Amino acid sequence: MSRPLLLTLTLLLGAALPAVTYAQESPPAAPPAQENQEGQEDAAPAETSSLELVRRGADGQERRIRIVRTGTSDETGIFTICGPQEGEPEDAPNVAVFSESEPGGVQITIDQNVIQVPLAVVTQRPAAEGEGSDGRIEASAGTARFLDEVPEGKTDRLSRCAVEVVSQPAPGTVLVTQGRTELKGQKLVYDETDGVARIDGPVTFTRPGDDGPLTGQSERIEVEVDTEKTVLIGAVVLNSPDGRVSRAARVEYDDRANLARLIGTAEQPAESTLRGDVLRAGELLYDLQRNEVVARAPRGGTITGEFQDGEEGEVAPPRTP
Repeated sequence: MSRPLLLTLTLLLGAALPAVTYAQESPPAAPPAQENQEGQEDAAPAETSSLELVRRGADGQERRIRIVRTGTSDETGIFTICGPQEGEPEDAPNVAVFSESEPGGVQITIDQNVIQVPLAVVTQRPAAEGEGSDGRIEASAGTARFLDEVPEGKTDRLSRCAVEVVSQPAPGTVLVTQGRTELKGQKLVYDETDGVARIDGPVTFTRPGDDGPLTGQSERIEVEVDTEKTVLIGAVVLNSPDGRVSRAARVEYDDRANLARLIGTAEQPAESTLRGDVLRAGELLYDLQRNEVVARAPRGGTITGEFQDGEEGEVAPPRTP
């Protein structure tokens, strides 16, 4: 039975060595001894499988997104690259499939963020010789497997390559680690058109501390590759162990700098409350290490507060409640 042509990229001893093979998609029966020996020789050196997207920003800098399948067993996942099929342009994008059910999963590294998922499908446009290229990533919970033959009537790329992908997004299955902070969402989509990786929520996060964890939630996360910013978006709430509750429409989060920049709107200013004291402003700078908040008013804006004596009014200088 003829097999579709699959491109297999194998990372050997830390260096990516691309090889073009006619991949054996989950062989249904034990082959003759000689063929089995050849198959074992092909598979034996594999440690991990990976590829990189390379994005060139308006500033001329190259930024890389690395995708790695951490497992090596055929029982726990697959890695394959499906190239253009008959009738498609030669310069059509390649489609790579990563799946891994073991705890390490598939790892996607974007800036400071290491993202762990069970399944990732990467579409990457062809690159000039010696250069990298950008593309699209869709990642979530789910599974992938090789099929014995091409499904009848199927015309999509992966089916023609005899690969089945089942995406099953679910809350808490996309794990994002940034330094000491762990965030969880349910689906990641990165697209080269704007260079933003979007992780759908509900998003929950936690950051351990000496006095207890900082916890919180948001509607989604955006990782801006060009600006190297990680932003929590939509009804963001941060809860510190001493009872401080901070809220904002957007939060630029930087674990390495121990800083969260809470950004409000005219209708919904950023707000931080601690033991009855409330501070509101267009922008609050939250020191994650010290659990201190400093208010900053936009040009023409104001800072307001409510304090334990019951008075409410404008606050002239920035302050920490």
